[in-house]
Amino acid sequence: MSVPAPIPESAPTATAAAGLNESWRGRYASAVMNTFGTPTRVLVRGAGAHVWDADGNEYVDLLAGIAVNCLGHAHPAIIAAVTEQLRTLGHISNLFTSPAQIRLAETLDALVFPGAPQASRVFLANSGTEANEAAFKIARRHGGATRPRILALENAFHGRTMGALALTHKRAYREPFEPLPGGVEFLPAGDVDALRAALGSDVAALFVEPIQGEAGVQPLPSGYLEAARELTAAAGALLIIDEVQTGMGRTGAWMAHHLLAPGVVPDVVTLAKGLGGGMPIGATVATGEAAQLLGPGQHGTTFGGNPVAAAAALAVINTINKEELLKRVTELGDRWAAQLADVPGVTEVRGVGLLRGVGLTDTVGPAAEVAAELEQRGFIVNPPRPDTLRLAPPFVLADADADAFTGVLTDILTRRAAA
Repeated sequence: MSVPAPIPESAPTATAAAGLNESWRGRYASAVMNTFGTPTRVLVRGAGAHVWDADGNEYVDLLAGIAVNCLGHAHPAIIAAVTEQLRTLGHISNLFTSPAQIRLAETLDALVFPGAPQASRVFLANSGTEANEAAFKIARRHGGATRPRILALENAFHGRTMGALALTHKRAYREPFEPLPGGVEFLPAGDVDALRAALGSDVAALFVEPIQGEAGVQPLPSGYLEAARELTAAAGALLIIDEVQTGMGRTGAWMAHHLLAPGVVPDVVTLAKGLGGGMPIGATVATGEAAQLLGPGQHGTTFGGNPVAAAAALAVINTINKEELLKRVTELGDRWAAQLADVPGVTEVRGVGLLRGVGLTDTVGPAAEVAAELEQRGFIVNPPRPDTLRLAPPFVLADADADAFTGVLTDILTRRAAA
């Protein structure tokens, strides 16, 4: 694996920069819209799986920008690709194209639909929610006037823009912005009978995540994706798989559905997060009829597919291949999950590869409090549910860092259970 970038000599130290976190946080609260609350830390630099805050405190980043920084921070391959691209072209709009955009589209076609008999095509955007907006439009074009219904799953999260939000189940996210784009119905996740009953000739598409990340890293039951493909095909509906969080190697395969449901070929796959390794990029990849549904003027983006983001994505894919990181994700993920499952206070470890949900017993208190203690001890995680910690670290995470986290988590949960 590549050596992380060196730490700059000018980086702040704990003694020289003490108090800068609070100063920056105060300025943040005054200048930035309160959509996230005030962040707990102001991060100033990173190298590999480690980051430093404005006061010089070091953390092991086990969240990777919510499954984004798959190669860690300041990876030399991404730095080199972005720097070289910026020397030639940065932004050109989609009135023109670039070799980087074309190469990335060709690469994603082959990566998402390996060996598929039908042609596939890519729409490049800037984020996961935008990728799902494009997929929503594809579903609407497929459905037309005769197929107004779109199916999604309970506990789904597909984004926060209006179309993607209509596909997102959590009421707290949806209610402030209703009425949302209509026609979306939610089914119990993993319930094949409910899916069979809901599907009919008036359904345009079914949206699913192979592993529901915001629900606490909940994989769909074995056999569900296979049944979904069979039933949607029989009903003439599209199967759209959201791989925004699970794709690009996060589970140890390029796509989670390649691993969890081999042989299933969806109509549309959406990507983002790890695709750019930290650069903002999303992709909607469609095959067969679905690849032909959006025509000129029916969708667009100013920044999507720009040469810099495309170059970064190509560097991510090349590095994952070159450094055999899919194998690394599988081996570390399996070993770490087994280790974490033995920690007192842990009920189960869900997920695959390096996307894991660590379930906690009631005796150790809310996951948010545990996450806050872990941050104080130098580990960044997040609690997507009151009883779950989510781990989505860089693929370059060292064994020693994973082991250190297990030790600190054991200490925290043991002490909390005894309190």
